[in-house]
Amino acid sequence: MAEVLVIGIAGGSGSGKTTLTNQIAAQFRESVTIIKHDDYYKAHDDMTYEERCRLNYDHPNAFDTDLMISHLKELREGRAVQCPVYDYTVHNRSRDTLTVNPAKVILVEGILIFENPRLCELMDIRIFVDTDPDLRIIRRIQRDVLERARSLESVIGQYLNTVKPMHEQFVEPSKKNADIIVPEGGYNRVAMEMIRNQIDNHLRGGHRSEGV
Repeated sequence: MAEVLVIGIAGGSGSGKTTLTNQIAAQFRESVTIIKHDDYYKAHDDMTYEERCRLNYDHPNAFDTDLMISHLKELREGRAVQCPVYDYTVHNRSRDTLTVNPAKVILVEGILIFENPRLCELMDIRIFVDTDPDLRIIRRIQRDVLERARSLESVIGQYLNTVKPMHEQFVEPSKKNADIIVPEGGYNRVAMEMIRNQIDNHLRGGHRSEGV
């Protein structure tokens, strides 16, 4: 398989990193594959739903990052992987898996992917999506209530108890590991054009320049 370009896209919850990821994927289609850190939340089959609701899902220990690193290495070598599937409605990993096929460009998305040095080492370009906290919490409320069947009270409680403090402790400091910081993610047209040009250059067989 030709040389693979791995792009990490990080940022706080509700920052717009998924929008950026999806726009890139839509632009390049079969040339791009995506793996998301959120799919690698650890399974907690031994806990009740109520116990799982009280877990801190914004701490690095909540993720099976070792498995994600292993899968990313496999994809870089041109081999498909069976990615876990996480069910947000029950706060637990599903019994299903999703086949993720290798591609010339791999997008790695997650709030804490720049926190882990071993994961960072596997990325060629690291992009941090930087968005105002007020906008991030509004987006998170809309997403979790509408798409993940959460109550407004639970979303606000989780944000105050774990999301905000973990962002300040882990996510924000990991920004220093980024090659480029993009305000507003996929809504930033200038940054999107730069990223598209970089991927185009790679797909045409060019070499990556420093940064984006």
